[in-house]
Amino acid sequence: MNRLVVVDTPIGGVKLVQREPLGDERGFLTRLFCARELAQAGWHAPVAQINQTLTRQRGTLRGMHYQNAPHAEMKLVSCLRGEVWDVAVDLRAGSPTFLHWHAQQLSATNHYALLIPEGCAHGFQSLSDDAELLYCHSMAYAPQSDAGLNPLDEALAIAWPLPVALLSERDARHPPIGARFEGVRL
Repeated sequence: MNRLVVVDTPIGGVKLVQREPLGDERGFLTRLFCARELAQAGWHAPVAQINQTLTRQRGTLRGMHYQNAPHAEMKLVSCLRGEVWDVAVDLRAGSPTFLHWHAQQLSATNHYALLIPEGCAHGFQSLSDDAELLYCHSMAYAPQSDAGLNPLDEALAIAWPLPVALLSERDARHPPIGARFEGVRL
C-alpha cells in the first residue's frame, strides 16, 4: 500500500497531501483519491466532479477561482505532468488567516496534492510547459455561484515565481478586492 502523509499549512483546512508511490522496474502506482485516507485531511464529502487541465505555456496564470455557498466546494489538486506553483487564498469571513495565501509546488515527480477547503480561492502558475492537473471537487460546477479574484491583485500580494506569460480575459476582469470585501460566508 502506498503511504499518505498529511501536512498542515499556515491556513486552517488547507493541507499538503504527500503521496509515496509504490514502484518497481515497471513504473509506479499511487492512489490519487481515497475517501477513507483523505478523511484525516478534512475531506468530508463525495467527489462530485473531476476536472483535468492542460496549461501549454510556462508562466501562465489560472485563477483565483471559487464557488459561493450553497455550492462552495473542496478541491484536491494533483499535478500529473510538469510542475505548478499552486495557491490557495483564505476568503472565509472571520478567519484568522483571512486574505492570507499559501503556495505549494506540485509536480509529477513529487506526487504532492493540495487540499483546499470551502471558502478558499484556488489558482496556479505553470512552472513548466504542458503542465497537467487533475482536480477532485466536492461540488459540481454551478455557474450562478462562480466567483473569482484577480490573481494580480495587489491586496493579495501573491508572490508568483515567474513573469506572467498568459492570463485569461476572464481572470484579468475580476475586480480588485476593495475595503468592502468581507469574505465569503459558508
